[in-house]
Amino acid sequence: MGSARAEPRCVRVRLFWLHPPTAIKVIPMARAGVVVHPESAAQACTWKEAIAFSADGDRLRASGRLWRRGEFFGKIRVEGEGFAPFEVSGPLTISGYHGHLRLTARMPLEDYVAAVLAGEAGGFKSDEALKAMAVAARTYAVRFLPRHAADGFDFCDTTHCQDLRLGVEPARVRAAVSATEGELLWYDGRPAATYYSRSCGGMIERGSVLDAALEAPYLREHEDQFCLRSDRGEWHGEISKSELGQALASAGLKVPPRLRTVAVETRLPSGRVETLNIDGVSIPAASLRFAIGRALGWDQLRSDLYELQDDGDRIIFHGRGQGHGVGLCQSGAELMGAAGKNYQEILAYYYPGTLLGINAQGLRWQALGGEEVEVVTTQPNADREVVIASERALKKARQATGWTPGTRPQVRVFPTVSIYRDTTGQPGWVAASTRGRVVRIEPPSVLGEKLEATLHHEFLHLLVESRARPDLPLWFREGLVLWLEQNQTNTRRRQIDLIQVERDLRSGEQEKLRAAYPQAQRAVGSLATQYGKDSVLNWVTTGLPPSIADSQIIGMR
Repeated sequence: MGSARAEPRCVRVRLFWLHPPTAIKVIPMARAGVVVHPESAAQACTWKEAIAFSADGDRLRASGRLWRRGEFFGKIRVEGEGFAPFEVSGPLTISGYHGHLRLTARMPLEDYVAAVLAGEAGGFKSDEALKAMAVAARTYAVRFLPRHAADGFDFCDTTHCQDLRLGVEPARVRAAVSATEGELLWYDGRPAATYYSRSCGGMIERGSVLDAALEAPYLREHEDQFCLRSDRGEWHGEISKSELGQALASAGLKVPPRLRTVAVETRLPSGRVETLNIDGVSIPAASLRFAIGRALGWDQLRSDLYELQDDGDRIIFHGRGQGHGVGLCQSGAELMGAAGKNYQEILAYYYPGTLLGINAQGLRWQALGGEEVEVVTTQPNADREVVIASERALKKARQATGWTPGTRPQVRVFPTVSIYRDTTGQPGWVAASTRGRVVRIEPPSVLGEKLEATLHHEFLHLLVESRARPDLPLWFREGLVLWLEQNQTNTRRRQIDLIQVERDLRSGEQEKLRAAYPQAQRAVGSLATQYGKDSVLNWVTTGLPPSIADSQIIGMR
């Protein structure tokens, strides 16, 4: 599969990762639906009304039957005990696992960022600091995607990745996400590692503390003059030696069963504790903090920036800050916003040397003029062939549709596949994509002989999307482009399940997409045979007739 209409960048999030529910209620809204798959049949069952799911071992129970999994598509509302109701636009999958429900939502990146801000920065008072956090959270997601690939999803909904709060995104949060939509921080042509913490305690830590390979100049150690003006997140904690010993043992750290002495062994240049000596055993400070947090609560030892006092049967901590202290300090960012700094200035202070932008920054883009198409590249001498190929491809797309673009199209040629993927969010098997008037492609050396065909496909997308009604189904948009591109009508008798095709096209899964694209093409081809090409093209702007829009099955003639 070489190219695709550019859908919003999406991420897969495992909801309720630490505390999965045993039962939920799903309420389809608008055109949404619920599909459940039986134990041993290929035919799925579809509901349009609310349905309750509960876990039964590694299966689902609904309507008195056991099912392998459920798939929710379209806009749905999820309700249950122990959490606030929330809405997602799907798709969302559900399965049973050891008596609990596993929910994985595939959501647009911007929706994910809004939910992260609600969890990580919902209490922010400064709008500019909130915008800075939106950029940091978005860049972090793109840089570290997919963090849980081995488990079949990208991110969990806890601070292990980024804390997520669905259904409680305030209007201010949505506004901050909208104001910075698509913006990332870049360094050397790739998204920066935008770590952040609640409070640095007045001293930003270097990035290599979190990742030894991360010697990034924008994550350098330095004093935070803004956090120093606050209370620096001062805290106090007391833990008995018996509790400490149990916490360390639960974490798998080898210490004596009864602790006698605990002392700081080494410190980092920032003043944070690096290692401790516990009865002659050297323990990393981070291991101690995580062991205490998991066993006794994360408010007991909030950072590694502390003084320690051994008081006989207990250990007393006096510390500053909260979290690892690397990157953006939320306390300092709040004060910067209150002092009148904008979000660009806040980001420049905490990530010095990075560049803010939607496309890859730190690259020298140059425009190559064409009659009807502008080509933008970092290698003008090598990519001049793209201008000729683009002009030919656009001409073919105009002839196929009878349409002309409202604005001059731009083709952006990326110098490497990795920079293309980082910028567009497209998976490795999608070599080109279109958004608005911009066609984005991998290097011509990668596309090879498919360059002009790829551009033709993308210009068809550009022309269709520039006229398409917002409610036009995805199966029709994709199928129309493929049918126009190949101009072939399949005359074999075949029935096509449009709901299944629509769901598969929105799944983001390569194998489902490979099967769905030809189905969508056949469906449009069938409509073109029955109603004529002019009618099919007209539906792009007027919408599908009700008899087609409300159909689940199209029969091939």
